Amino acid sequence: MLTFTIRRLVLAIPTLLFISLVIFLLLELAPGDPMAQVPLTVPPEVKERMREALGLGEPVHIRFVKWLIQFFWIEPQVLIDNLFGTSLSEGKLRVLSWQTRSPVMDIVVQRMPQTLWVVGMSYILGVLIALPIGIYSAYKQYSIFDQVGTFISMIGFSVPTFFTGVLLIVIFSVNLGWFPSIYDTTHKVTDWDSLVFQFRQMAMPVFVLALYNAAQISRFMRASMLDNLNQDYVRTARAKGLGEKVVVLVHVLRNSMIPVVTVIALGVPHVFGGAIITEQVFKVNGLGQLLIGAIEANDLPMVQTLTFIFALLIVLFNLIADVLYGVLDPRIRYD
Repeated sequence: MLTFTIRRLVLAIPTLLFISLVIFLLLELAPGDPMAQVPLTVPPEVKERMREALGLGEPVHIRFVKWLIQFFWIEPQVLIDNLFGTSLSEGKLRVLSWQTRSPVMDIVVQRMPQTLWVVGMSYILGVLIALPIGIYSAYKQYSIFDQVGTFISMIGFSVPTFFTGVLLIVIFSVNLGWFPSIYDTTHKVTDWDSLVFQFRQMAMPVFVLALYNAAQISRFMRASMLDNLNQDYVRTARAKGLGEKVVVLVHVLRNSMIPVVTVIALGVPHVFGGAIITEQVFKVNGLGQLLIGAIEANDLPMVQTLTFIFALLIVLFNLIADVLYGVLDPRIRYD
């Protein structure tokens, strides 16, 4: 397993370099000009100096290499500086946002807590709800519980999140006044009352996203359990006198989790990407809204960095899913 993990990590290096090159070239070829928002009264020579200040006066390959150095070498040094109080990155050029002229990674780190509070919590809650529902629905196939669970899952998966979010705002914020309709991103958790308010303002966006995630994962869990419940090894385990709980929760569940792990692992990068639509509905100032704002402002460094971070997370969690296959199924060996 260790050899396989090291081999995959080495293989991930050219994969990520190729992905970064594709992202960089696609954004370079995309229409739009960062000087489009500059007033027409500004002379052309001033606009040209502004373009050079943004680094646009250099050839494409030079800008690409500089971005790689800044992302993979300077930004990790900044992280080490912040953690241990060193000065490794002092005086070095960082990736700057064209829109704010601030370091891109600093803005990403500022927005990350809002995304993890809402989207991360909803994903964890969705997984915790989906797995037992999928397991019990498969074990009690065609029962009332299975039919109700299927109906709710179809609603959660088919109804768009922007409709569910607006509906909850109308019912629980406008009519009942139980929860705030807008997420206060400036709120800080300092005591019990502030923690209660944080959970109150998280309740509706977390419910909307958890319903969507649970609906999808529970369907995969149910289908995978049904595929394994009628296998020969299950009949053999029952014939040997093992208890029904042991048969279902140990033998069947372990084999059924293999395809579900892929769904869960590949869904984690979307947590860091943010739920763009839901963040817009509830005004959660997270990474999803940051990406939309950067696209609208034609802030290429911000769009490029965020997109590559999402791609990096997908490669990483693909590797984690492959390693978990060997943990769940002893028949799978990579060495």
